Amino acid sequence: MPRGPSRTQGPPDQMARGGRRDDGCMALEDFVELKLGHHTQDGIEVVDVEGEIDVYTAPRLRELLIDLVNKNNYNLVVNMERVEFLDSTGLGVLVGGLKRVRAYDGSLDLVCTQERILKIFRITGLTKVFGIHDTVDEAIAARKAEK
Repeated sequence: MPRGPSRTQGPPDQMARGGRRDDGCMALEDFVELKLGHHTQDGIEVVDVEGEIDVYTAPRLRELLIDLVNKNNYNLVVNMERVEFLDSTGLGVLVGGLKRVRAYDGSLDLVCTQERILKIFRITGLTKVFGIHDTVDEAIAARKAEK
């Protein structure tokens, strides 16, 4: 049975610039938000992530990780304390980032204490792949201790 138009579709005359609809309805991407930032702490690049890492937003995180590696940052800590949701695309971006830094003998550690996000890493077996820490300071200290 055919369904009505999705929230992101509408007649072309209802679509405004930037994918927003002129008819007062919001497109799906209007609800999806991801804030990214990064800074250097003790010689390690810390990536601060806030919001949802999913199929819509993960490419932005991927681009940032690639850019950091291209600028010779091979030891990264991704602070996920303010991440509300993580899907398989987001996991793929993190694994891809890890592979990228490991090609330069680098590291990608995570900061996460939220049980709902940690459960995803446990179920997928990625707790054996990533260093997962409670704080950025702990992640940096663990990385420095390995050197």
